[in-house]
Amino acid sequence: MKTRYTVALSMLAGVAVGGLAIQGLHAQAKPPVYVIAEIDISNADAYAKEFLPLVQANLGKALATGKPVTISGEPAKSRVTVRLYDSMEAAKAAYDLPAYKEARKIGDKYATFHIFAVEGSLK
Repeated sequence: MKTRYTVALSMLAGVAVGGLAIQGLHAQAKPPVYVIAEIDISNADAYAKEFLPLVQANLGKALATGKPVTISGEPAKSRVTVRLYDSMEAAKAAYDLPAYKEARKIGDKYATFHIFAVEGSLK
């Protein structure tokens, strides 16, 4: 009788471990999310001194930032920034932080922002 319990418990443990492994693989399969900000700056000095340090402290490092080079269409007038997040939820949460919202009040004095997110490809 003890052997049956041991076999049954071993099977249940194997199923549990397998389920956790599959859950981990599904979590790794989420595509990264890129947040792109097109920023039209009206006062570059004040923007750099008052707003940028606050954003960098709250949103982390940007993957790319600078004046865009036009390939087609109308470019942002001043600056484009690209940031990487693990998920859409993480991206939205970063821009919903109270510290970012306070920093944005300062940034809105010196710039106009168009911020959007897009999922990356796993291919």
